[in-house]
Amino acid sequence: MAKAAAAQKITTDDIARPPEPVRYAASKDEMMSFYREMLLIRRFEERAGQLYGLGLIGGFCHLYIGQEAVAVGLQSAMTVGKDSVITGYRDHGHMLAYGIDPKVIMAELTGRQAGISHGKGGSMHMFSVEHGFYGGHGIVGAQVSLGAGLGFKHKYSNDGGVALAYFGDGAANQGQVYESFNMAELWKLPVIFAIENNGYAMGTSVQRSASEPNFHKRGESFRIPGLKVDGMDVLAVHGAAKVAIEWAKENGPIILELSTYRYRGHSMSDPAKYRTREEVQNVREKSDPIERLAKELEAAGVSEAELKAIDKEIRTIVSEAADFAEQSPEPSLSELYTDVLVGAY
Repeated sequence: MAKAAAAQKITTDDIARPPEPVRYAASKDEMMSFYREMLLIRRFEERAGQLYGLGLIGGFCHLYIGQEAVAVGLQSAMTVGKDSVITGYRDHGHMLAYGIDPKVIMAELTGRQAGISHGKGGSMHMFSVEHGFYGGHGIVGAQVSLGAGLGFKHKYSNDGGVALAYFGDGAANQGQVYESFNMAELWKLPVIFAIENNGYAMGTSVQRSASEPNFHKRGESFRIPGLKVDGMDVLAVHGAAKVAIEWAKENGPIILELSTYRYRGHSMSDPAKYRTREEVQNVREKSDPIERLAKELEAAGVSEAELKAIDKEIRTIVSEAADFAEQSPEPSLSELYTDVLVGAY
């Protein structure tokens, strides 16, 4: 497959480009798996929003509702433990898409000792080295340079792994992003730069904040090819992910612009008055990633009763995760002194 991808290079303006991705032809079982994973993220985030409202989650909390097809479509094509993933502060969905236990994620959100970062990371800074998940980063765009570093690690180790670095349309305007592009292409690092374009950098629309709103073209001056993908279609995302992974392994960095949409505000403290209810409702009715896949499953012979049973099962999993988090103790004071680098003065 890798040789085939390399053999299909098309050169335009002296930039080598991958073959155009095709929508993934998933089996019914695969679609069921994608459906469950997206629904888990949706229901988990809905419950996280409730816990935040009850004061059980402190600090900031950025929900992933609406963008589920991006994380599931991309990460379902990756190999846990071999490949690396790094993202920004809207990270709960990415962790769930990598198969990490909802209980330890919810416990982390609520600042408990049982959390995946022992309650010290919270919503924005959790990680799992075991799974190859490196955060969770609160500084806008900071993770992109670290993602290039993960790509360097894979190339240096010659381990066959690929680094996936997520960032948003707002972070795409940060200077360090372009420094990372330059180095990644110079060294042919196996990095997929995944731009989750949800249309609004916090509260400013792409049309008002980006002189070049086609983010997949942002790597052209560095000779990095880019692809624009329907980020509300999990099968389209998965098809693009397979192309991007093979390209990154054989040729170096690639940019994926995933056109998606978040239904909630930028964070729980954002009333999202910069857009109308009609706009959000229109996306929900016409493009919701979970509903789109549900229709394909029904066409493949899955009954509405079966889909409702999956939803009931997922709600139970999320409810148990919330109960686990609420019943878990907070970290002891001694936790303040663990995993802390102290210099000698």
